[in-house]
Amino acid sequence: MHAITISEPGGPEALVWDEVPDPVPGEGEVLVEVVAGAVNRADILQRQGFYDPPPGASRYPGLECSGRIAALGPGVSGWAVGDEVCALLAGGGYAEKVAVPAGQLLPLPDGIDLKRAAALPEVTCTVWSNVFMISRLLPGETLLVHGGSSGIGTMAIQLAKAVGARVAVTAGTKEKLDRCAELGADILVNYREQDFVAELKEATGGAGADVILDNMGAQYLERNVRALAVNGRLAIIGMQGGVKGELNIGALLGKRATISATSLRARPLGEKTAIVAAVREHVWPLIAAGQVRPVVDRELPMSDAAGAHRLVEDSGHVGKVLLVVP
Repeated sequence: MHAITISEPGGPEALVWDEVPDPVPGEGEVLVEVVAGAVNRADILQRQGFYDPPPGASRYPGLECSGRIAALGPGVSGWAVGDEVCALLAGGGYAEKVAVPAGQLLPLPDGIDLKRAAALPEVTCTVWSNVFMISRLLPGETLLVHGGSSGIGTMAIQLAKAVGARVAVTAGTKEKLDRCAELGADILVNYREQDFVAELKEATGGAGADVILDNMGAQYLERNVRALAVNGRLAIIGMQGGVKGELNIGALLGKRATISATSLRARPLGEKTAIVAAVREHVWPLIAAGQVRPVVDRELPMSDAAGAHRLVEDSGHVGKVLLVVP
């Protein structure tokens, strides 16, 4: 088969479509013949040498895919060869075939074609686990999403609106904010021109956000705490703004607020299986009902993963960028 390999860390040119051995499904795994994958920021970090796959995972990048089951490993039940699926991966999605733990498979949601389904696993699992399972967003509460036009952001907007929450977003251009508004965002903040703390306080009558989904890390830490409502929950899922920040514990105590920081890739199989099951139970019906949909900016051939990485690094997209197997 062919896969995107990284001979040594570097720029997008380090991504090479090369011939490699086929994976073999182990105990509890299935072999998926990949139709499409999707680009995530974690893939860029891996290419740059900053985010190695967890032990035992494929060395090839790619944290999600869609395709058809080509073979079943020992001990797998409930799936059959030929089933159309999408999957959450610890790696290996930038390839023609990938071995996947059966607990990380999802059937296609009603109304979503096989290629576009590749845009779903990582964003739905990230948003559902952080915003709902950990931060417990409730109807009537306010969610602030940083990077509202990203793949995760566009999914967070839709899921929060589907459960009856109010949504604030930050983005860097009017065009991106307009797209967020089309998805249901209520409060729109251009982070290049406006102070999101002040804008959020004004829009909420001084209350602030009940939940904040943050991809920036250190750069936004102090402002995120100021933007939280009493009993607010800050969920940190990225470090695009650095890894070390100063935290005012007094401000946190004064608001009785909590901070969680999670990643998805390195979680134990049991935790990922539980998250995937929760997504299938709670999110898939919303997609089938047309309340939630994947937002796909464009499709590129998987062999042009370098071009897709350049696009995502330049933030020249809204939603997800897909990589389609030639």
